[in-house]
Amino acid sequence: MFLELRHLRSLKAIDETGSLAKAAERLHLTQSALSHQIKTVEHYFDIQLYQRKNKPLRLSGAGQRLLSLAHNILPQVEAAEYEMKHLAGVDSGRLHITIECHSCFEWLVPTLDHYRKRWPEVEVDIRLGNSFEPIKALAQEDIDLVITTDKVDLSDIAFEPLFDYEALCIMANEHALKDKAYLQAVDFSDETLITYPVEKDRLDIFTHFLNPQKKSPKQIRQSELTVMILQLVASGRGIAVLPDWVVKDYIERNYVSAKPLGKNGMRGTLFAAVRQREVEQAYLKDFIMLAREGLYLHR
Repeated sequence: MFLELRHLRSLKAIDETGSLAKAAERLHLTQSALSHQIKTVEHYFDIQLYQRKNKPLRLSGAGQRLLSLAHNILPQVEAAEYEMKHLAGVDSGRLHITIECHSCFEWLVPTLDHYRKRWPEVEVDIRLGNSFEPIKALAQEDIDLVITTDKVDLSDIAFEPLFDYEALCIMANEHALKDKAYLQAVDFSDETLITYPVEKDRLDIFTHFLNPQKKSPKQIRQSELTVMILQLVASGRGIAVLPDWVVKDYIERNYVSAKPLGKNGMRGTLFAAVRQREVEQAYLKDFIMLAREGLYLHR
């Protein structure tokens, strides 16, 4: 039998993300490795799975047939794996999560709803990491997982990548900066910067962009809610810096405008940090998998 589960997972990932590059990132493969995998299936059956002249990629009839198989088979396989884990007695535990990213609530809440149905015996809790040091608390076993953009080199902590992102500066559509190709640190000097209620040394816009250039905004205004930040920006009350996956839909609907930070943009990676000795724990691995899927649905 030639077809393997990895082939079906690849087709499903390409269909859900809309591109080889994003699917490869999701599957933790290089783009060339994923492309080779698809071509191997095509050569074996002497068919084409995609109409490559179309962008985004469009499945051929044969591709649609295999995608349908993936939608039928993979849930059954995942359900069987879930049952095996329970039979092995690994269905209970504790998952106390700390996030250093306010905007992560956008995908984390529905992800946790799904997770609780799969792992009803796991004790789940969540809190913001603004008033303490999350990685230190993780090492001390006060919490079990940290969602963070700050990867540090610690032998007892594993940082599992969730996805890469770009931080974008958003502004009202009629803002004076909207015609610039990208923003420089000096552009913030006369602006009100709207942020989450977090200390400046925990905000990437300061630590990675403004502080190195010894620049600061004219004024800072804070709001706990992403939707409120977007409304304030759209009404001309200031500018804000948010991850691309948070503002994508608002930009496409022409609700706000967005510009890169610097000529090359300001990019980062979101990680799930867990204790190294627990990285293979079934209920932890399953949460990380669901978190990745949740993030991609919001990109």
